[in-house]
Amino acid sequence: MGVTGDEIGPARSRERFLLGEPVAGGVRSPILNSWLRCQSLGLSPDQTDLPYRDDFDPDSRLVRAAGPVLDQLASRFTGSRMNVSLADGNGTVLERRFGEPGLAQSLPPIQSVPGFVFAERFAGTNGIGLALAERRLVQVYGAEHFAERSQSNACSATPIRDQLSGDVVGVLCFGYPHGYEDPALPALVRRAAETIERRLMEQHSARERALLRTYLEASNLARTGTTAGNGHLIGLDELGDSGLDRSDQMILKEKATELISSTQRAAVAVSLPHGRGVTLLSSPLVSRSGVEGVVVEAVLTDDSPPAHHLSVLPRTGPPLGPPPGPLAGTAAPAGGARGKVRGLVLVGEPEVGKYAVAARRRLELLAEASTRIGTTLDVTRTAWELAETAVPRLADYVTIDVPEAVLRGEESADPWTELHRAVVHGIRDDCPFYPAGQRVELRAGTPHMRCLDSGQAVLEPDLRNALDWIDQEPEHARRIFAHHVHSLVCVPLLARGVLLGVASFYRSEDPAPFGDDDTWLAQELAARAALCIDNARRYTHEHTLALALQQSLLPRGVPEQGAVEVAHRYLPAESGVGGDWFDIIPLSGTRVALLVGDVVGHGLHAAATMGRLRTAARNFAELELAPDELLTHLDNLLVRLDREEGGENDSGSTGIVGATCLYAVYDPTTQQCTMARAGHPPPALVHPGGGVTFPDLPAGPPLGLGGLPFETAEIRLPEGSTLVLYTDGLIEDRHRDIDVALDQLSRVLAQPNRTPEDTCQAVIDAVAPDHPADDIALLVARTRTVPAGRIATWDVPADPALVSGIRAAATRQLAEWGLDELAFAAELMLSELVTNAVRYGTEPIQVRLVHDRHLICEVADGSSTAPHLRRAATTEEGGRGLFLVAQLAHAWGTRYTTHGKVIWAECTLDAA
Repeated sequence: MGVTGDEIGPARSRERFLLGEPVAGGVRSPILNSWLRCQSLGLSPDQTDLPYRDDFDPDSRLVRAAGPVLDQLASRFTGSRMNVSLADGNGTVLERRFGEPGLAQSLPPIQSVPGFVFAERFAGTNGIGLALAERRLVQVYGAEHFAERSQSNACSATPIRDQLSGDVVGVLCFGYPHGYEDPALPALVRRAAETIERRLMEQHSARERALLRTYLEASNLARTGTTAGNGHLIGLDELGDSGLDRSDQMILKEKATELISSTQRAAVAVSLPHGRGVTLLSSPLVSRSGVEGVVVEAVLTDDSPPAHHLSVLPRTGPPLGPPPGPLAGTAAPAGGARGKVRGLVLVGEPEVGKYAVAARRRLELLAEASTRIGTTLDVTRTAWELAETAVPRLADYVTIDVPEAVLRGEESADPWTELHRAVVHGIRDDCPFYPAGQRVELRAGTPHMRCLDSGQAVLEPDLRNALDWIDQEPEHARRIFAHHVHSLVCVPLLARGVLLGVASFYRSEDPAPFGDDDTWLAQELAARAALCIDNARRYTHEHTLALALQQSLLPRGVPEQGAVEVAHRYLPAESGVGGDWFDIIPLSGTRVALLVGDVVGHGLHAAATMGRLRTAARNFAELELAPDELLTHLDNLLVRLDREEGGENDSGSTGIVGATCLYAVYDPTTQQCTMARAGHPPPALVHPGGGVTFPDLPAGPPLGLGGLPFETAEIRLPEGSTLVLYTDGLIEDRHRDIDVALDQLSRVLAQPNRTPEDTCQAVIDAVAPDHPADDIALLVARTRTVPAGRIATWDVPADPALVSGIRAAATRQLAEWGLDELAFAAELMLSELVTNAVRYGTEPIQVRLVHDRHLICEVADGSSTAPHLRRAATTEEGGRGLFLVAQLAHAWGTRYTTHGKVIWAECTLDAA
């Protein structure tokens, strides 16, 4: 077996490891983990002695199943220096075969005589020990062995499992020198192990056939006996004539399996779905070969109406009487019924029954997990659902650690170092584990880190042997052992190639350690949870992006204006960010526009569409459009966007579905509010005295339908009135009727003299759903007015000679307001604007000065001709009027009315 370790194993890496130097990059993970465990156990590389056991069974079921396979392998390897070893589940070698028979005489006893224990804790890293530790096919080459004595060896080994229990019952190992290395050897050892597993399964079948023969022989003997008065025994296929259907059969078989696993004599009444009652009788049974088992029969009266048919065992000949011997106690109990029928349900060994019951319970748990895990798109909640599903039916305690980045909806760049304990759950509140919310630090070699490094489940049947874990934190380990925790399964949370954390399952109350079947079940549960966690992570990521996008697109604060006192709230939906928005837009002439809208749908697409609509609405508002015209432009925009996105989308998406909107313009100089809505809920109006009404506005179609008209409505709002605009998320809730919500809103708003900020909070507290399924945008505006003494108006005849009189009147008015320093600029602006109106406009012409936050100069005329600002040449006598206005004014512009236009200019009061 061998040449030097340099040729078949990482000799230099092993030397560096023994010197305490880091070697992680040059050694396979299973080997390095094994070295770390050997080091924790205090093993010496020079150790040559191994424990020897002479109490192993040379005729065990495993040896009998493996014998023919080992003989075939020995024949295959005839003349070679190959050797084949069979070990039990504890690492004790039971059988050896050699390609060269004389090789056994040339090897030391430790390598040639059965009985030596090659478990890792005694022999260090080797094929048999590593296969038991990793519970899968392994290969060990030369210097990968921990012990010096094995440096020239190479081997391939794989576990042998009992297919009924799933437990590892042995190991098949090929040992060979480097010259015999062949890529086909791992596949060969795997196929040989599978053959042994099948032969073990055939042994189970042979034992159960022996039990069935014993039962049938006893039944045949009973046919010649006297059975009068005790009913008659039939095959279960004939029980169908007594009213049992296929679902009844499954119920009886499941209950019979439980009775077999209990090993006790029992009589159990079983209620069937159709109201029929059946008694199951279980009795011990021993075959002639000494196999101990249990037989279960069904007893039912034959006076029930026939129903469907059930077929299990065929029967020939006359009716069977009660079998003698161990079956004597299975006769139907006397009770006065006209006649009773007994039929065989199951015959089997108790251990097999236990495996069947456990397998069914595992399937039931998996079926339950499909409905319990992943009910929400929340990472932490999904992790809790995994823990709650596993406790107590699989484990007594569960801890789940995920990287902090995953909780934020991101992929972790280094999940090994930023683990965060998300869940601790167990059968007792005083869990001995670190609490949730704490950062988790793992060291190399621990089961948890091995799980994360390999991406595979790690089973520690006996935690007291996990010295690498105990050495990391001895005090913490003692505390866990004090709660009788004895077994562990670590499973990585992997989904779509992304490592999302690790789930650890611990057992304390159940004395049986975790086995491979438990590990597979934990992996199935973790795989489902990982997929749901990844879905939740992706949703959280998109939700966070959409929320950040939406918040960046919503108003950052309240713009400076004096028309209304405003407050607002925005609440995102629990299940996803939508397209709700609001806006406050100062307009010329002290007016203000109030806007709320709602894009259909959720997510990034809805948030992006909302941003487009809000930007467009602000731009249209800057054009001083009337509410109905503004909604028409938004409608056209949405139709165009929908058409463009639908044309570019090949996935069949319907693009933008639509939006609703309410647009209101309030003028504090006239106290008039002009509103229009597009499929949006009407606003609530709180009168100064506290009365609440919902103005009857024309509904209008939602945006995006195209071609349908919108209508406006004008309402006078006395000073101190409060206008409440909101989106439908405030009043629509599947647990509450919309009329009930509107009544609640009315009651909350019916409080006079409350600030908009207080009103906002009161509405959210009392009316908003506890778990909003849609976004909520709320805008509360309390009206102000411009006092009449701060407004001056003059009608101007279309006579250029009268312009000077208007300038003089304006100058006097500014003096009365204490704005003498603005008189020169205002006089120049009015002169140019009035002159333009007289020359190029039509009557009626009106001049208005408004003393508000700014001094506003307005000239209105009946013409719709728009003025244009241009830079006049030095040789031109005119064309400098609007240019002069633009130089003198803080802002200026034009707005159109139903009767013409208004040219306005603002001067800041700071200039005074």
